[in-house]
Amino acid sequence: MRRRTLLQAAPALALSPSPVPAQASYPAKPIRYIVPVAAGGGSDMVGRTVTERWGQQLKQTFVVDNQGGGGGVIACQATARAAPDGYTLMQGYVATHGTSPATRRLPYDPVKDFSAIGMIGATPNVLVVNAALPVKTIGEFIDFVKNNPGRISYGSAGQGSLTHLTMELFKLQINSFMVHIPYRGVAPAFTDLIGGQTQAMFPGLAAAIPHIRSGRVRPLAVTGLQRHPQFRDLPTLDESGFKGFDAQQWYGVVGPAGMPAPIVRQLNETLALVLRAPELREKLSVEAIEPQVMSPEQFAGFIKTDIERWTRLARDRKIQLDN
Repeated sequence: MRRRTLLQAAPALALSPSPVPAQASYPAKPIRYIVPVAAGGGSDMVGRTVTERWGQQLKQTFVVDNQGGGGGVIACQATARAAPDGYTLMQGYVATHGTSPATRRLPYDPVKDFSAIGMIGATPNVLVVNAALPVKTIGEFIDFVKNNPGRISYGSAGQGSLTHLTMELFKLQINSFMVHIPYRGVAPAFTDLIGGQTQAMFPGLAAAIPHIRSGRVRPLAVTGLQRHPQFRDLPTLDESGFKGFDAQQWYGVVGPAGMPAPIVRQLNETLALVLRAPELREKLSVEAIEPQVMSPEQFAGFIKTDIERWTRLARDRKIQLDN
């Protein structure tokens, strides 16, 4: 009787849904990590340094894919079009998800087309002047600019670059005029600053360190809300009266829009472990980068705020590179 009951039940058991197999553990294969610049620069170093250690946490390999060109547009499009499965990530930074969206029309939406994973870190910009300029403090520099209307010029790494927009923000806040001289990169801009063809600049701290230490330029203040560990005697703009002047060169990680929340959380938590290691802080100090741990939600909010900041400035200063 018992055998007959089991045989009768067999067809019903065969028709019942089988248990859903457990999802394959992530990551089950190498992760593509797109860096939106050519190999060899500071941004590339950041990506390779972080992913080497991140891969150890995830027990999987990261494959760095340098996709320079178009000011990051090519890399952003490749990332936005990738499958949102966690196997394509990108190192977003202030240009791809901050200044460029504020100053030009782009074939991607910096917010809607991406999943925010987490911040890596940031380096401040530093207000530097030609060493022969008769100013030693930010207050003296402001007075010098106001007393020499139209005679002071500043260099930048190019139209719409962070070095350009940061100085425009400064000019707006001191309500004074300086002539903008755009260059094709920060190196030639430094050449003319040191030579006296321009008088001031707002480069990233990493690019400025060799010239500061050689005495060829004089630093007056840094952006950000805290003094930088490598220049404890250098005040921030915030403490110098420019409240909230925290524009910085930042780096973070994004993926395609629609990534599963558990994968985003796993990536964020393992990235945080990497960023908290003292050894990584020492490695990134070469680029004057201070690691910053953020949740995905915090990083998404940070990106949105940065875009809004530079969009307002670009509108106020009529900086639109598509015109």
